[in-house]
Amino acid sequence: MNTAKFTPTRTGNLVPIMTPGGPDNAFIPNDLPPNWELPPTLVQKLIDARTALALLDGIGRTLPDPELLLVPLKKREAITSSRIEGTYATAQELMLFEMGSFDSKSKNDELNSWREVHNYSEALSQGVKLLENMPFCGRVIKDLHKLLMLGVRGQHSVPGQWRDYQVAIGSDRRYVPPPPNVMVERINNLEKYINEESSLDPLVRAYLVHYQFEAIHPFADGNGRIGRVLLSLMVAAWCNLSCPWLYMSSFFEKFKDEYVENLFKISAEGAWDKWIEFCLNGTIHQATDAIARCEKLRALKQDMLKRVRPGSPRSEQIIDGLFSNPIVRISHLRRTLNVSYPTAQCDVDRLVKVSILETLNVRPKCYYSSEIFRIAYAEQTNGL
Repeated sequence: MNTAKFTPTRTGNLVPIMTPGGPDNAFIPNDLPPNWELPPTLVQKLIDARTALALLDGIGRTLPDPELLLVPLKKREAITSSRIEGTYATAQELMLFEMGSFDSKSKNDELNSWREVHNYSEALSQGVKLLENMPFCGRVIKDLHKLLMLGVRGQHSVPGQWRDYQVAIGSDRRYVPPPPNVMVERINNLEKYINEESSLDPLVRAYLVHYQFEAIHPFADGNGRIGRVLLSLMVAAWCNLSCPWLYMSSFFEKFKDEYVENLFKISAEGAWDKWIEFCLNGTIHQATDAIARCEKLRALKQDMLKRVRPGSPRSEQIIDGLFSNPIVRISHLRRTLNVSYPTAQCDVDRLVKVSILETLNVRPKCYYSSEIFRIAYAEQTNGL
């Protein structure tokens, strides 16, 4: 690690360590809270971010079915957060994976990528359930990590367990986190900070914790993804949102170099202002984006319902389901609608006729809503 990049205003200590490649230095972050206050120049930015977040939560609370917005937001978060770490899967691939049971044939099988993204989505859902009865703590974090790493690459890192060996970030060892014995102490201190009273704004506090978690780097693999899962859960809990509506991975991916650089500069230079400004800008962007998607999805659903009226009540039931998973199979509909295969096929044909469903070129045969995919999973909402 290049210690010359660490200035006197750094937010921790450099300690010498011995690695298989020879002597090096590791960075041990100071415990939170930092000796830092939100500068006056960021007060209005914070107000704007909280306002956007409140508007998003207000829209979410008025939805007859919050899953209309929550499911696509969560799946899109899983896709983009995994992509930051070099794991790629499209929304269609993720949903097709979730509709069937597949066994990967090798470590390079693309199903491994699909499983990783699916696990991220499951970890988000499991986190909400765990926090209904438990505080943010090491056990919750370990349980989420175990689920994230289930059946995927990195199993050698012992899923759900703190790392017991030294790791480094970047091929050039740009950042070396604390040694294992110090790491455990720091993660325990972080748990205490998370669960104590604080005068800091909760949104700002969540972004401080995100940095601290990544700086401690408690797992051998999956730290970035678990850190972003925790960020969404903390923002929801600490800002009193009805659901975890805010997902930052799309913004972090779009500005990945800035994301990584800002995290590093907190350690090296104590650049809290730049980090918080970056995150507040991201909050505004992501909340505004989610609001736009929600409005478009609501309008689309009403338009789809108009297209099938008058018609079979089953058509409306199928449309409702499309907003959770925009891909359907006749065999699945036959079971969920409790009808014969020919009847389910007729129901689908009716939706194809009014351009709600299209044939998806896969086997076994599936149908999908390109309109929902375009609104829910496109990179930008503008021009949809």
